[in-house]
Amino acid sequence: MNAIADRPDTCRDRCPTQGLVAVWLAAVCLLAAPRGALAAVDVAALWDFANPGLSERRFRDALATAQGDDALILQTQIARTHGLRRDLNRARELLKSLEPQLAGAGPEARARHALEWGRNHISAVTRPAERTPENLDTARSAFLRALAVAREGALDGLAIDAVHMMVFVDDAPTEQLRWNQQALAMVLASTQPAGRNWEASIRNNLANSLHLLGGHAEALPHYERALALREAAQASPRQQYVARWLVARGLRLVGRLDEALAQQTRLEGQMHLVGDPDPFVLEELEQIHRARGDEGRAAGYAQRLAEARRKP
Repeated sequence: MNAIADRPDTCRDRCPTQGLVAVWLAAVCLLAAPRGALAAVDVAALWDFANPGLSERRFRDALATAQGDDALILQTQIARTHGLRRDLNRARELLKSLEPQLAGAGPEARARHALEWGRNHISAVTRPAERTPENLDTARSAFLRALAVAREGALDGLAIDAVHMMVFVDDAPTEQLRWNQQALAMVLASTQPAGRNWEASIRNNLANSLHLLGGHAEALPHYERALALREAAQASPRQQYVARWLVARGLRLVGRLDEALAQQTRLEGQMHLVGDPDPFVLEELEQIHRARGDEGRAAGYAQRLAEARRKP
């Protein structure tokens, strides 16, 4: 996925049967990547995942004085900026050009290279037609290689990153659940900030896996914990808005309609944070009022929702 404007407009699913990729994984991958581990260069400080072009300029400025592994790491991130803009060939060419240097590189540079090679083939921006057996096999091999190298170097954040990327390869909800459970166990076992910083993102991914499998009661505590972590970390208003929406949707799905209504009504007054009107909030309010038997209010929100969806 993030990083974070915590949600692209497609980050939440419109129905329980849609894929997790459309919900939070893109946000995680693009926007919530925790800080790197041992590089002298602070990769996270240079990233603006909502603006890959700006990020590339920052990385290139830092590259002008970087040496050794730092130079390698910066170039892997430049490749990532190309991938986020779907300039996949350019990203691939850069990553291929770095391969001769990997044999003498440290674990962080090698792990980051493997992660970006995997993301170049399968990631949040991959189109359905690109999910070929060859791309899936390449990404799987790269992510598992990144995991092994990160573990070898005791780089918890990168190891968790590799595991969380596997849900893009194995995208069946039961497989996503398995990978997300493994990622959360790694987060909770980590004593490194780079590992622990993944908790909110991984809990959202795990909750969405449970949600897609109909485990709404099991999902809700993970959404609530993720929201609490976002609030404690003073995440951006947009991040907190999205996290609160997920909690409110979870409340509706377990039948706690009064609480869901209070949360979504609060979000209705904050829709400017993501683009007013926000069809996801309007849709939830329609469903809540319909479940409460208030067909008049439900119809009003249904009309607003239809108007919002007609807007370019």
